[in-house]
Amino acid sequence: MKKSIYQFIFQKLMGWEIKANSISEIKKCIVICVPHTSWHDFYLGVFSRGILQEEFNFVAKKELFIFPLGIYFKWMGGAPLNRQKNENKVDSIAKIFAEKEVFRLAIAPEGTRKKVSEWKTGFYYIALKANVPIIPVVFDHGNKILTYGKPFYPTGNIKEDLKILEQNYIDVLGRIPEYSFTPKKQ
Repeated sequence: MKKSIYQFIFQKLMGWEIKANSISEIKKCIVICVPHTSWHDFYLGVFSRGILQEEFNFVAKKELFIFPLGIYFKWMGGAPLNRQKNENKVDSIAKIFAEKEVFRLAIAPEGTRKKVSEWKTGFYYIALKANVPIIPVVFDHGNKILTYGKPFYPTGNIKEDLKILEQNYIDVLGRIPEYSFTPKKQ
């Protein structure tokens, strides 16, 4: 029932389409969501996970997980993260992967909704440390298509791996086009 409601809103009312490779068999991964130019991307992601009927997760500072909002954030797939200066975030998030049976961590590698010329690389190092693939997700507002790409397994050569991942986002427009990430064409 809930899936039908999500599909009706997402596809019929909003005019969006989902293109997805099967991710059901991938229980742990980093999901990079690009371009992230607006808060609207959040509910598009929520609709898509409801339609796909898959669990997706996020991390946020542990202070957000106190009552009453903590219940909602955990229900939405959130995991609390200790953001103290002496704690390595990559190690902390890799530990969450080790503790969970299913953990698909959604991250916006731009690190902001504003225009950036390059991504923050924490997601990459988390994937290496946790030994999980990276799934590129494309929020193409220009064509109203949300695409879940094929899993990419990082090699440890970050420069070359980022070039490969960025190719998923060529000519893709975010909700605010001027903030869209523009990868270098190969």
